[in-house]
Amino acid sequence: MMKPKELIARRIALELKNGELVNLGIGIPTLVANYIPNGVQVFFQSENGIIGMGPLPKAGMENPDLTNASGLYVTSLPGAAIFDSAISFGIIRGGHLDVTVLGGLQVDEHGLLANWMIPGKKVPGMGGAMDLVTGAKKVMVAMTHTAKGRSKIVKKCNLPLTSIRSVDLIVTDLAVIKPTKEGLILKEIAPGISVEYVIQQTDAHLIIPEKVPEMSLN
Repeated sequence: MMKPKELIARRIALELKNGELVNLGIGIPTLVANYIPNGVQVFFQSENGIIGMGPLPKAGMENPDLTNASGLYVTSLPGAAIFDSAISFGIIRGGHLDVTVLGGLQVDEHGLLANWMIPGKKVPGMGGAMDLVTGAKKVMVAMTHTAKGRSKIVKKCNLPLTSIRSVDLIVTDLAVIKPTKEGLILKEIAPGISVEYVIQQTDAHLIIPEKVPEMSLN
């Protein structure tokens, strides 16, 4: 059985188009680079100053000078570029990113994302999350559907918002959900999961089409 994080990363990878400049955030998003379909070439950007990241290195092949924004070792593809944070955030804030994939703590019925702080817990800061949600042309959230038995798809976020911009797509281990002006539309369900179970595990109201297909992973 496929692990939840792998399922999410595989499904997100299918959304990426040839030639796109894509930022991968911390956590589950870093796995997406491992599952790009054959024939699709995308350029991965990390906010610490890389364009041209490849898959995570095999054991023993790590380069201590090459890490992503999570601090994880990464590989670089031929033609990759390394630069400082000023240039990196100029790319992000300048609207040059086609896609950003971010983790999430909560997404609400309006598609608003909270992903940078839990009140009472020590965090180093927002990092680039606010810039990425505001600056990228398309924002996708990769996260588990629940945490500690509680839905992360909520009626209204009670955690600090990352941005006032709605995200474009949510992919969890249970479903693919599309935020719209009318509300959250259930687009796909994970293999072996029923629509009824997704509804049960979701705090927010979902718009259910007549037919909800199974999530494609190839």
